[in-house]
Amino acid sequence: MNRGLFRLGMGLLVAFFGLISYLASGVKNPITGETQRVKMTPQEEVALGLQARGEMAQEFGGLYQDKVLQDYIDSVGLKIVQQSGAAQAGYPFDFHLLRDPQTVNAFALPGGQIFVTMGLMRRLQSEAQLAGVLAHEISHVIARHGAEHLAKQQLGAALVTAVGVATTDEYGRGRESAVIAQAVNQMVGLRYGRQDELESDRLGVRFMSEAGYNPKAMIEVMQILDAASKGGKQPEFLSSHPNPGNRAQQLNTLIAEQYPNGVPANLQTGREEFNRIVLSRVGMAGQ
Repeated sequence: MNRGLFRLGMGLLVAFFGLISYLASGVKNPITGETQRVKMTPQEEVALGLQARGEMAQEFGGLYQDKVLQDYIDSVGLKIVQQSGAAQAGYPFDFHLLRDPQTVNAFALPGGQIFVTMGLMRRLQSEAQLAGVLAHEISHVIARHGAEHLAKQQLGAALVTAVGVATTDEYGRGRESAVIAQAVNQMVGLRYGRQDELESDRLGVRFMSEAGYNPKAMIEVMQILDAASKGGKQPEFLSSHPNPGNRAQQLNTLIAEQYPNGVPANLQTGREEFNRIVLSRVGMAGQ
């Protein structure tokens, strides 16, 4: 058989089986009700996040060494998880305050590792705003957006292997783990699509409200980020979480859908508690 035709046939087979594997990976998300293309189990997502958390922290100068602030972030994050529908997901969420005072960002790894930079933390002005940031990142994890992107990257790797099959073994074995490792390293700069962001905003509004926080604080966070962007360099949060049109307007719409008669008065901002614990330790927000 002609060697060129044989290699072409092998390449087509690799591409075919890669595509079939991707299309057959549909799993229903019990929280969102959406059927998603993911090739990892929740347990594998957790293991992946644990494996990558140290490297991610080092990229931002390590963890911020203040037990009071770390405990406070833990308490807000766990309150959201434990007192909302997020508890149904079963992920072991872990929250980290990063040392970097310049980068304004928050992000999540698959499986529940959530990070907030000091650059963002010192710009916030209330506990509800912090809750909004954490709820949004928790929502990315629960909606399995990272796992979806990993599955797409694995499909892409299979197609690349198909094209370059002559330079690897027949089925490109060993590439899958390398693709996953590379994808984790790129997670912090992952640009979610419009629908991913809208879904995380919707879930975030729901989760923070169920935990007792006023969801309008999420709009305030967008205003803080917008103000920070006018000072020069765009905050990294807006780079990795692209603004789908008028974000504040969309949040207003989501909140109105959830509370057509207005936000209940018992939903808190937690501004006094935030001032007492956070601003006394990091200085006035934005300085």
